[in-house]
Amino acid sequence: MEAHDIHYDAVIIGAGAGGLCTAARLVAAGKRVLVAEALNRVGGRASSEVIDGHIVNIGAIAIERGGVFEETFAQLGLALDLREPSPPTVFRIDGKVINVSKGGGWGLLLGTFTKQAAKIGAKFAEARGGDLPEASLSTAEWLAKYTKNETVHAIFRNLCAAIFAVNADELPARAFLVYFAQKGAFKRFGFCPRGTVGLWNDLAGAIRERGSEVWLGAPVTALHVEDGRTTGVTVRRDGKLVRIHAELVVSNIGPAGTVALPGAEAFGSEYTTMAQSAPKPAANIVINFATRERLIDTPGLVTFGKTRRLCNMGELTYTCPEIAPAGWHQYVAYAVPMPAIGDFDEQAEIAAALQDLHDEFPGFADAKMLSIRVMRGEWPAQRSCAGYDLPLDTPVPNFWHVGDAVKDYGDGGTQACADTARSVAVCALRWLESKAPAMA
Repeated sequence: MEAHDIHYDAVIIGAGAGGLCTAARLVAAGKRVLVAEALNRVGGRASSEVIDGHIVNIGAIAIERGGVFEETFAQLGLALDLREPSPPTVFRIDGKVINVSKGGGWGLLLGTFTKQAAKIGAKFAEARGGDLPEASLSTAEWLAKYTKNETVHAIFRNLCAAIFAVNADELPARAFLVYFAQKGAFKRFGFCPRGTVGLWNDLAGAIRERGSEVWLGAPVTALHVEDGRTTGVTVRRDGKLVRIHAELVVSNIGPAGTVALPGAEAFGSEYTTMAQSAPKPAANIVINFATRERLIDTPGLVTFGKTRRLCNMGELTYTCPEIAPAGWHQYVAYAVPMPAIGDFDEQAEIAAALQDLHDEFPGFADAKMLSIRVMRGEWPAQRSCAGYDLPLDTPVPNFWHVGDAVKDYGDGGTQACADTARSVAVCALRWLESKAPAMA
């Protein structure tokens, strides 16, 4: 049996980065919103859990400052509880640390390894001016036109892996250059001392304080579409089905997950096929561990050179010691399997990543393992590799997607999800304004 007496301006399916940021912007504009989340926590694939007294992040850890994400928080009067590492990013290549934040950029990074550094740098300059390679050319293929140096190729592979959760032969060069040359790299970012979930709890709390709601453990079980327009959803809450009426719906569970819901046949077979096949989910392996002795003396993220699978690593207790019990240094390391798009042997890929950590840091042998999470399938590192995203809108004019399967070309990470939320919020508010006379 369903209850039929609840009405909102908007329903958001999923409380991940895109969903909560969309809700925040609509609430800031005075709208009444329901966020329905199937899990018992907010944050989606960028949340946190407690393991043996350690606050362990599940996915994303680095949250950008000074951009659309911080702007979203400001709209609800929230400060962004982040601590910035300085330097934010270094490279560790052949056991040596290279700090590109001191100046020199790509020239400093690549000049040691190839005489073609200036030529590669010139291509970045051309990309900033809009001269980009054809979309079908992979980053590895593009780079091979200018250098065969194995270390340079390893650096580019691990940059692709760290930012986009794919290998250099899987990422379009155009997307790589858009991100690094046009959107900028090595930006300001920070870590939340309460774990990444702390930021989402702040946002969810502010949404509730403004009169809207965030339901946890409340999966959406069906979509409702009448005369080509969505009219709401059904949510399972406390064991009961609740019919929610809304002027619009936004999905943060990915296009494939959305079209799998009952009622999604209203999108049409052509769109359903596209939603199931066009995005290319990307996988990674997240390794959380702790040591008594510090492995490397740097506060930010470390990107590696030649490795099997390991792409980057950060010691979170350097800036946020409270996430671990006293006396422990806590790390998160990211590895990207080969292939990252498609099937792979989980155990073999995990073993390769762990061997990289042993090779880079002899002290890793004494580490306390907290978790090893393979993010793939329905719970991927990215719902779609950059360059293969779907549009934000759908055949149903008051139904939109947000998140990392509909991001702007060349975007990646949590910031990209927040950016999709800003775009969808504009569309949603415009829709609500057009309906205002009928709603009055």
